Amino acid sequence: MGTVFASLLQFLIACLILAGAEAIYVLLGFGAGMVAVGLLALVVPELRDVVVILLLVNLPAEAWVVASSWRRISWRGVLLVMAGVAAGIPLGSWLLSAGDLGALLNLLAVVMVVVGGVFLLMPDRLPRSVPAWTAPPVGLVSGVLTGLFGTGGPPLIFYYQLRGADKTAFRGTLMAIFLLMTLIRVPSYAVFGLITAPRIWSSLALVPASMLGAFLGNRIHLRIDEATFRRLVSAALVVIGLTLLARGV
Repeated sequence: MGTVFASLLQFLIACLILAGAEAIYVLLGFGAGMVAVGLLALVVPELRDVVVILLLVNLPAEAWVVASSWRRISWRGVLLVMAGVAAGIPLGSWLLSAGDLGALLNLLAVVMVVVGGVFLLMPDRLPRSVPAWTAPPVGLVSGVLTGLFGTGGPPLIFYYQLRGADKTAFRGTLMAIFLLMTLIRVPSYAVFGLITAPRIWSSLALVPASMLGAFLGNRIHLRIDEATFRRLVSAALVVIGLTLLARGV
């Protein structure tokens, strides 16, 4: 029953990282990848191990949040977004082969910082109505970014912030979309031989720490009010954008 961890200390550090990442993920509905991938890569040198483990570990938290928020999720909107995502991921994967896309990633980071800052500074002046027909184009952009960089969350966050979804619907809807993406990615990874026994056992070993973080994130989510939640989401966009810019420098 081998794992990817070379020592007990390495495993315990990974547990702490995953607990923190899942707390943020369940609190906001996004952000696990940005928190976990970079930090886990410092502990687990093989990036493919990190990506696959995070994918598998996120699955229980995503399913839990979606089940608990089921009635608050706009499933028609989710399916419209996913239609765009399904078309966008292959397009993004194709564009990825075109060459150096660092400038595009930096542009995405700048947009995140600017839009997040606007959300943060002028929350009461923003429109709270977005036409339903915009869902597939938003999904298309999200899919392209997922195919290019594995970071398809920003367009979805902008979209649901502008729609004025309450915190439970916002988190549940994002998680539903990410869960569907996960269910697509898992068999795809399996076909290419990325789902290996050591990665499965490593993910199972990390599930208790992950679920503890998810529990703490959910407790905080239930306690904060709508205005605070929106500020946290906006601030997270700015932080993630700045992090992407720093990596690109």
